[in-house]
Amino acid sequence: MRALTWHGKQDVRVEDVPRPEIVNPHDAIIEVTATAICGSDLHLYNDHMPGMREGDVLGHEPMGEVVETGDEVENLEEGDRVVVPFPIACGDCWFCENELYSLCDNTNPNAELARKAMGHSPAGLFGYSHLTGGYAGGQAEYLRVPHADVGPIVVDSDLSDEEVLFLSDIFPTGYMAAENAEIEDEDTVAVWGCGPVGQFAIQSAWLLGANRVIAIDRVPERLEMARRHSGAETIDFENADVYDRLLEMTGGRGPDRCIDAVGMDAHGTGLLGAADRVKQEAMLETDRPAVLRQAIKCCRKGGTLSVPGVYAGYADKIPVGAMMNKALTIKTGQTHVQRYLEPLLERIEDGDVDPSFVITHQVDLEKGPEMYRTFNRKEDDCVKVVMTP
Repeated sequence: MRALTWHGKQDVRVEDVPRPEIVNPHDAIIEVTATAICGSDLHLYNDHMPGMREGDVLGHEPMGEVVETGDEVENLEEGDRVVVPFPIACGDCWFCENELYSLCDNTNPNAELARKAMGHSPAGLFGYSHLTGGYAGGQAEYLRVPHADVGPIVVDSDLSDEEVLFLSDIFPTGYMAAENAEIEDEDTVAVWGCGPVGQFAIQSAWLLGANRVIAIDRVPERLEMARRHSGAETIDFENADVYDRLLEMTGGRGPDRCIDAVGMDAHGTGLLGAADRVKQEAMLETDRPAVLRQAIKCCRKGGTLSVPGVYAGYADKIPVGAMMNKALTIKTGQTHVQRYLEPLLERIEDGDVDPSFVITHQVDLEKGPEMYRTFNRKEDDCVKVVMTP
């Protein structure tokens, strides 16, 4: 079968790889009908995530049709149309029983590697390095889905692939980010990053009762999308001091809730931003935490900071003094996607959100390497790429 494979920094290729097979009675095989490039995939593309190996199949935002199931899979049948969540969860461990699916204890076969890096291992993830299990991803014609009796959701309505595909990751991720922000009525919410996760964080903030949402980015088409489709006020951080502007917009108090939807590859400005880039390239620092620093500084006293943006390791000069003395609540984490599948599918079916608004490019799988380059360079007004194998 054809698949997008990783071969080093900014080297993604379309290659023939073996078609997956059932290896466990809880597996299913799906024929992929739509798959997307996520902003998190750019961390792999730019070689900022440890644990990648040459030939790894990429992708963690797939959906498709079930073509085979293991003997123990009772909730799926051949022909079912399903969306596959990016974390792999067993359904039986303490974390799964408490709906903390991205922290599953049993699905990362390389848990010891992750434990050494993080103290504990998260769940296995599709297409996201051997640190999280080394599972083949969904930017391919076929995908093996372990624990298929826990993960995928069946879509039996006439909704298009484009409307439901993002249940795999970015819609639940934006929603959980807004939920973690503990938004209350009349709150002002600031969202750093107007990529797809940021767009869904904005939309979700409205769903959860925000009074104002302010979006921060530097890319014109993303800022325009945040204004036009998501109804946010916007700040271009290259043309304004974000701290001063947010205080001005909030009467000197600062936003009540802040969301870092950027993560480890933030484009910092000034000397500190330049220092981050140099240290990351020299492997003296794994992450560029410009947004995290800024959000801590900007959030009002007693406010909440939610961090859905991916961080991989270590970052310098985090203002922990401001974090502690301002009494901030900080909530983070990979998304517990399985928890949100049914309620968010209902939101789509009810017309509350049409997730397809973020799609700017639709191509076949063979154009994947070209679209990685375009997305990484933020060219051609590229916000979200969907591929059809």
